[in-house]
Amino acid sequence: MNKDTLFPQYRKLINERVFYKISSDRCFEEVQLVGSKKMIYTTNANQYPEILKIKDMLELSETMYLESSKEEWDKINS
Repeated sequence: MNKDTLFPQYRKLINERVFYKISSDRCFEEVQLVGSKKMIYTTNANQYPEILKIKDMLELSETMYLESSKEEWDKINS
């Protein structure tokens, strides 16, 4: 992971129904849009799979993640 990464970083799934705000290399918030409902989760990565998920999101190494923006994040959280 790049030590020069500025946080927060924003990502979303390609289906544009799950959004992420990555606060650090060990913490992220997730918003899932399911129908008209919004589910919000906070993850503090203590286990290796969670740490890898953050790494994959930051590097956009999986074809399922896209870059997002603060504006998009704020819009879905309003």
